[in-house]
Amino acid sequence: MRLERLLQMSPAEVAVRGRQQASKWLDRLVAPDGRRPVAAAFLDAFRERVALGFFEGAARAADAVRQIERIPGTREAIIAAADQVCLGRFDLLGYRGLDFGDPVDWHLDPVSGRRAPFVHWSRLDPLDPAAVGDSKVIWELSRHQWGLHLGQAYRLTGDERYAEAFARYVRAWLRANPPGIGINWASSLEAALRLIAWCWALVLFEGARAVSAELRALLLAAIGAHARHVERYLSSYFSPNTHLTGEALGLVYAGALFPDLPRGRRWQARGARILLEQCERQILADGVYFEQATYYQRYTAEIYLHFLILAARNGIAIPDTVPARLQRLLDSLAAFRRPDGSMPLIGDDDGGWLLPLIPRAPDDLRGVFAVAAAFFGRSDYAWVAGGPAPEPLWLLGAPGATAYEALAPAPPRAAPSRLFPDGGYAVMQSGWERDAHQLVFDVGPLGSPVRAGHAHADLLGIQCSVFGLPHLVDPGTYGYTVEPVWRDFFRGTAAHSTVMVDGVEQAAPAGPFKWRQRPQARLRRWRSDAAVDFADASHDAYLRLPDPVVHRRRVLFVKPRYWVVVDDLEGAAEHRVELRFQFAPMAVTVDQELWTRARGRGGPGLLIRPFAGVAMRAEIREGDVAPPQGWVSFNYGRRQPAPVVIYSAAAVLPLRLVTLLYPTADGLASPPAVSPLAGRGPGPAGLAFEREQVGIRFDDEEVVISRTRA
Repeated sequence: MRLERLLQMSPAEVAVRGRQQASKWLDRLVAPDGRRPVAAAFLDAFRERVALGFFEGAARAADAVRQIERIPGTREAIIAAADQVCLGRFDLLGYRGLDFGDPVDWHLDPVSGRRAPFVHWSRLDPLDPAAVGDSKVIWELSRHQWGLHLGQAYRLTGDERYAEAFARYVRAWLRANPPGIGINWASSLEAALRLIAWCWALVLFEGARAVSAELRALLLAAIGAHARHVERYLSSYFSPNTHLTGEALGLVYAGALFPDLPRGRRWQARGARILLEQCERQILADGVYFEQATYYQRYTAEIYLHFLILAARNGIAIPDTVPARLQRLLDSLAAFRRPDGSMPLIGDDDGGWLLPLIPRAPDDLRGVFAVAAAFFGRSDYAWVAGGPAPEPLWLLGAPGATAYEALAPAPPRAAPSRLFPDGGYAVMQSGWERDAHQLVFDVGPLGSPVRAGHAHADLLGIQCSVFGLPHLVDPGTYGYTVEPVWRDFFRGTAAHSTVMVDGVEQAAPAGPFKWRQRPQARLRRWRSDAAVDFADASHDAYLRLPDPVVHRRRVLFVKPRYWVVVDDLEGAAEHRVELRFQFAPMAVTVDQELWTRARGRGGPGLLIRPFAGVAMRAEIREGDVAPPQGWVSFNYGRRQPAPVVIYSAAAVLPLRLVTLLYPTADGLASPPAVSPLAGRGPGPAGLAFEREQVGIRFDDEEVVISRTRA
């Protein structure tokens, strides 16, 4: 059927014709000699559904391709990724050029060398590395998202070798992974993401000789099997987080493209219902994702953007609360965004994407915000996106790209400093400029109310960027199951910029996604005005010690120049107290006066100096392995040494530490003239700045900033 005729039809006519065509196809499906007629009928119905119910950029791929050619570097990045796949080399997560053998072994983890058994998926434990290796590596290959890049490259070049590679790999996968058998059926989310990738591949390879009618029929049958599996084994109780919403989106995809499969309409309805129900459960009222993990917050943004676009194309009714809640989530991500444009990794990150329309680093949110800007008409999202991006073209077509380009990017209207009381984060930021200072203070509990599988034991931790560059960072994740020591290190207290007592973690791990304790933090006070930001919080993690300890941390931002951090440890016995600062990879030194000097790229730096009423010592650890100390991981499976500065003291509690965090434009400049203010308590009452003639005094509930005598 010609596209022009299709565009002239009413929705009712299209629906009837679609049902008729699909019914014809399904009738022939059972005929013993009907393979070719089946495929032809399927193609007719499929083209109609793509034109009306799929993403406009994919449906009108020729238009998208013409415009993508104008975005610098996009064509080259896509073709480079596709060429790598054609050679049998796969860039997955933090790994580059992984070789799964020739032919590809779809059950192999090439990093550990282990192969998952070829048995029914219910007999496998994906979290047992001794049995299956790292299931994430196996699953990442079997998401078939590399097929997206092959399909895009085919559209950009018309080169059949990309279609041939896709056909070769997919046929091999279908032979090696019959329904229900093997590790690749052990996660419903992975099945849903594979289903989504196949939907896109079927659209992008339209007209390719190698992706024949017979192969399309095989893929349709596989999509049906995947959707049935996902529906039967939804993660409603196992992982009611992005697992559940990602699975629901897979059902929406299957129903949108194939409504006349036996359960197609039910899949769409059920998937939509789940996504509507989960929206306000998983996105808190202040917009923070309930698992307290920014990476999975980005996943959630992707999932709901895809859902809203498909809903608009398929007539799915969406209450106003859903796009409103999604925009709150995006607003919080925009607030967390570092001045250099990257996303801080708070909590776990697994290195994956819902649909990687172009290769991007894990902390790169520009494509997500570009789509959101075009869809919602938000100039502040366009500002976060920071320039041309191909994602709006693929998801929203030429109209979406035009809408995006028409926006005049402008920083968010909200104040740069914000409190997120439901998620438990205080953002203190000097402005929206590229060279701004930012500190993110974790004042929330350990993980979501449901479970804390992706949370880190980082209560009252801080992350800090100065002159736009990240200095104090979350260490990342590195891995989930293969090396428990490293899993526990990266999510542990010792890897975060907070206080550790007696070498005890704030919570003890009980498996790769569980904790033995669920400590709580309490925000006591928040204040923000033109002159200062101030947050006051405490946690109960160390009440389980033989001599119970309460940690209270107060952070004062004297805008726009520096922070003062006050740590009060309340107890009755002697304890070893460690004040830890985990840096990004950079040059860090500590002098005899306990001044830490950290220099990032380009010269600016951060000076840190604690003051206490007891003797303190300082050390720098970097790249230690027994036990692990001084590491960061910016992508799953890859780690690198990075300095951690540890100030320590053995003292009878109570104890107060007052620490200055002082950004300096010249990383080699002398420290400011600052001294502790005497107090009646167990440590300094505050700090006095000689040059500014300013004193900052911390009472129990108040902060007093006053002039001092010359």
